[in-house]
Amino acid sequence: MTDTFWLGPAIDARPLFARQQPAFIDLLRQLDTHDWRRPTVCPGWSVKDIAAHVLADHLGRLSRHRDRFHATQPRDDEELPVFLDRINDQWVTAARRISPPILVELLTIYGEQVATFWRTVDLDVLGEPVQWAGPERVPVWLDAARDFTEYWTHEQQIREATDRQGLTDPEFLAPVLDTFMRALPHTLREVNAPEGTTLEVRVTGPAGGTWTCTRTSSRWALQRQAGSHPDACLELDADTTWRLCTRGISPEQAASRARSHGDQRLTAAALGIVSIVWSER
Repeated sequence: MTDTFWLGPAIDARPLFARQQPAFIDLLRQLDTHDWRRPTVCPGWSVKDIAAHVLADHLGRLSRHRDRFHATQPRDDEELPVFLDRINDQWVTAARRISPPILVELLTIYGEQVATFWRTVDLDVLGEPVQWAGPERVPVWLDAARDFTEYWTHEQQIREATDRQGLTDPEFLAPVLDTFMRALPHTLREVNAPEGTTLEVRVTGPAGGTWTCTRTSSRWALQRQAGSHPDACLELDADTTWRLCTRGISPEQAASRARSHGDQRLTAAALGIVSIVWSER
């Protein structure tokens, strides 16, 4: 396997799918007619639209990676974020014809199949790139962890839109934050600094932790530990961190809630972290 030291230690998210899936289905079964229609932070999408999008994620994952079926590709010169926005909108528009009970039934069936699929994979083999972590192929463990954060984030969006408590126990939020931090080396890619320069990111709270990004001879690399004498330190609470990484808040909003010291170039660059496929257009 190609050396991917720069991503930090592996995350095994496989057991999490089987625990998040029933929580998500239980949430959906509590929703009434008004809840399904509520607007969300995703512009133009209701709660039902986000649930339909999750179903598309399930079906896409199983079709591409379990069944090896690849039917949809970007158009010529179509960037990945634009391509994903287009096919996501097409799916959600079509799925508005599906009733909530049928949607919940489909999510139950295929969500369980996704959890089963992830239990069968070898986490150490190289898979597809995870765009927000860089253009290189990465070990499957990062793709699995990324998949879990996708489902967790959409569940949070539905919970918040319907005024329900979030799924923020450390059991779930800690691996989400750990996965999101794997975007740091790519986030810092354009920051020139001497070899050995370090940035420490601290996330406070029970689900938090400390990550250190170090400039090596070839690139920035992540470690899941505190540095001895970091050149810069950025401290955020867990809620701010996951919202920043999913662009629920802007870097400027996150900066107003953060504490930092040391090299401000590094801390400012770190606040540009984004751990989803996203563009500023």
